[in-house]
Amino acid sequence: MKLWDKGFSTDKKIDIFTVGSDRELDLVIAKYDVIASSAHAKMLGKIGLLSEKEVTNLITELNEIGRTIEAGTFIIEDSFEDVHSKIEYILTEKLGDTGKKIHTARSRNDQVLVAVHLYLKNELTQIKTQVKELFDTLILLAEKYQNVLLPGYTHLQVAMLSSFGLWFSAYAESLIDDLYFVNAAYRIVDQNPLGSAAGYGSSFPIDRDFTTREMNFETLKYNVVAAQMSRGKAEKSVAFGISSIASTLAKLAMDICLYMSQNFDFITFPNELTTGSSIMPHKKNPDVFELIRGKCNKIQAVPNQLALLTTNLPNGYHRELQLTKEIIVPAIQELKSCLEMMNFSIASIIVKENILQDKKYDYLFSVDTLNDLVLSGMPFRDAYKKMGQEIENGTFKPKRNIKHSHKGSLGNLCLDEIKKKMEKMADH
Repeated sequence: MKLWDKGFSTDKKIDIFTVGSDRELDLVIAKYDVIASSAHAKMLGKIGLLSEKEVTNLITELNEIGRTIEAGTFIIEDSFEDVHSKIEYILTEKLGDTGKKIHTARSRNDQVLVAVHLYLKNELTQIKTQVKELFDTLILLAEKYQNVLLPGYTHLQVAMLSSFGLWFSAYAESLIDDLYFVNAAYRIVDQNPLGSAAGYGSSFPIDRDFTTREMNFETLKYNVVAAQMSRGKAEKSVAFGISSIASTLAKLAMDICLYMSQNFDFITFPNELTTGSSIMPHKKNPDVFELIRGKCNKIQAVPNQLALLTTNLPNGYHRELQLTKEIIVPAIQELKSCLEMMNFSIASIIVKENILQDKKYDYLFSVDTLNDLVLSGMPFRDAYKKMGQEIENGTFKPKRNIKHSHKGSLGNLCLDEIKKKMEKMADH
């Protein structure tokens, strides 16, 4: 069944090529098509295009379809082009002419558009929850290990003192920045496009404010052409949000892989969270974190994929827009999986203490030793030269009783302030 069926068939090769993976991907948005169809049916009843009985019957059947979707028994057979045609077929089979009326005053264009908006809203909400859970884990680790010192690096060279508290809370606060992007994406998708039909509105006296309230959208996408142009743009805005999170996860995963290596040996994990080698019995491989790194690097390419797909398309609907689902849906599922695995795994991290007893880290204290000379009255440039000469001559003796007190330093992590920032962002 095709919603655009005019009584003649197309070549099967054309069907296969144009439908693509829509049936599989549409199972993801099926529940949202039911939600939107219910709101649409109620609106048609409100404006007198459906009787009260017809609305009741449609809602009853749509609710039943929704239950099969939740139960995982809803399928889209090859004879159907997409979820929209399958749902309309079921309604028509059960309700006859009443089922045929459900498509009044809408097009498949705004039908899929509103379902995608509802799907993206829900997924962003879930992602925010997962980000907050990882944030909470990182803050707990920062509190637990705030006094355990860690080498800090620049150019992958031993540089200055850091701490596990500083390291864990750095990634916690970075996640807040990621949520700025996520919240921006949420505001873009939280606009109701239903009623734009094929992109130019309808001659029916539809009530778009009603469907906006019914589906819990914050506002309308008022201009019907602008509503149609949000296809692709909505997905791309979400892609920027999830790619920002992916960037943070990939960097954290890389740190973990580096710090687990024998050359660093700062951290380890229980055996059940690592893998081995088929020929090297000593190996504890960070496969989980390597996969998180790789998957998240792939996710960071998603905004560019969507940009290349949609660049220079004129206004109005174009079939390429169907392909946005193939890009954004798997990326969202992949990110959620990476968030879950990162939070699950890092909670079991084992931190090594007394790392800095190794003499190769003595130079970490050079800046603090230099600063003490400056505090005693020596000009900075003279203190810098003195320290450089001592290091060159091998006479440098590190001052280890360091004290950092400014906000955000290893002696003043400002964890309560960071938590307040996250609370404000998570509630936004």
